[in-house]
Amino acid sequence: MKKYKVGVIGATGMVGQRFVSLIADHPWFELTVTAASSRSAGKTYEEAVAGRWQMPTPLPEASKKLTVLTAETDIEAIASEVDFVFSAVDMKKDEIKALEEAYARAECPVVSNNSAHRWTPDVPMVIPEVNPEHLEIIPSQRKRLGTTRGFIAVKSNCSIQSYVPAFHPLKDKFGLNRALVCTYQAISGAGKTFESWPEMVDNVIPYIGGEEEKSEQEPLKIWGSLEGGAIVPTNSLSITSQCIRVPATDGHMAAVFVGFERKPDISEIKQLWKDFRGLPQTLSLPSAPKQFLHYFEEENRPQTGLDRGLEGGMAVSLGRLRPDSQYDYRFIGLSHNTLRGAAGGAVLLAELLCAQGYIS
Repeated sequence: MKKYKVGVIGATGMVGQRFVSLIADHPWFELTVTAASSRSAGKTYEEAVAGRWQMPTPLPEASKKLTVLTAETDIEAIASEVDFVFSAVDMKKDEIKALEEAYARAECPVVSNNSAHRWTPDVPMVIPEVNPEHLEIIPSQRKRLGTTRGFIAVKSNCSIQSYVPAFHPLKDKFGLNRALVCTYQAISGAGKTFESWPEMVDNVIPYIGGEEEKSEQEPLKIWGSLEGGAIVPTNSLSITSQCIRVPATDGHMAAVFVGFERKPDISEIKQLWKDFRGLPQTLSLPSAPKQFLHYFEEENRPQTGLDRGLEGGMAVSLGRLRPDSQYDYRFIGLSHNTLRGAAGGAVLLAELLCAQGYIS
């Protein structure tokens, strides 16, 4: 199979670094361009991240000598050198929207980790195992942008990975119609470490800006329908949430309460979770976990420290499924927020786009 030439814009930040580390040994992708703000431009990537490399693995050799370009002003040069880019820039939302559209209009597909375009009606927001059919909106987006190759596709919010995949095989079969979710989110979700955020040590903060709105609304677009060149969110269920920052390095946990039109048995739910396979598993994509949803029978699992890295951090861990007095059932979900929830999820999305012919 051909190697796709890949760029990372926003390559010096935490998520950008994660992209660089994931691409290093990827069987399909070759990192050929790194780009960041003008502060890093002209340096080698090794120089640009000196003293602030935050990944658990060493800086990949292949990335060290790449000259960092300027994400905002070198668009044409970057687009000419790559088959597509991953976007992990840290800018104001309106600036991100404009920048990603500029890359797309330069005929460079954009696979974005950012939230800026998640509510653009013709931009697919995809969890690859859940709503791959939303990629069918891309021709409509290309028509709007006036492009042949260029488009934008985005991954969803990191915290919803811990429960939306668990909802998916149950939603239509049993009429899942309401949910309450409390998420307990690691500090890397804010791009932080304990060294850079010492006030999080031995502390819990009961507010994360914008997270509750994303947690409640993004799933509705993910389960939405394609109508007239736009993705129309579903109105078949309602979700309410609270999002809390906790002193964990990585891993977003969710306490979930669900109600159904037709209440299933616990054994039915567990079997559906065990049997669930999405398109990435069918296609054997390189980053796809073999068992997407893992259920733990132990009462004290899943645990953030033990289970966030399951299947390379790309699987979702579930446990403590039991009846609830207000809803039908409650359970715990866990996902790795910078792997499945961020860069890893975007890499899997890019693999799907390549396998489906949207990136050539």
